[in-house]
Amino acid sequence: MNPATAEWVSKAEGDFLTAGRELRARRSPNYDAVCFHAQQCAEKYLKAVLQENGKHIPKIHNLIELMLLCEEIDGSFEMLRADLVVMERFSVRVRYPGKFAEKDEAQSAYAAAGTVREFVRQKLGVR
Repeated sequence: MNPATAEWVSKAEGDFLTAGRELRARRSPNYDAVCFHAQQCAEKYLKAVLQENGKHIPKIHNLIELMLLCEEIDGSFEMLRADLVVMERFSVRVRYPGKFAEKDEAQSAYAAAGTVREFVRQKLGVR
């Protein structure tokens, strides 16, 4: 794995760990943060795939668009669509007033990020 890819993976892992810690918080858990960091984890893992394959990394946050770019490298990325759709709802919505994530949404987002994480780590050969 090239160093730039490793940096994307490191950043994605940081988001995954942060989401997990916040989901497990006993006092005042921030479910908005869980959803946001889960989405960020998936975004960064998809960008790691693009980086590793020498592709342009667009400055976008749309998980489906990133998945489509990864599909050009490996068609099996389509398998992630349902999980990415779950997280796509949280890229902006919970960051601003008017919408707050519930515990079940946070759990779903975290589980979806875990699926994307495992899939991409396997593709990149990361243990």
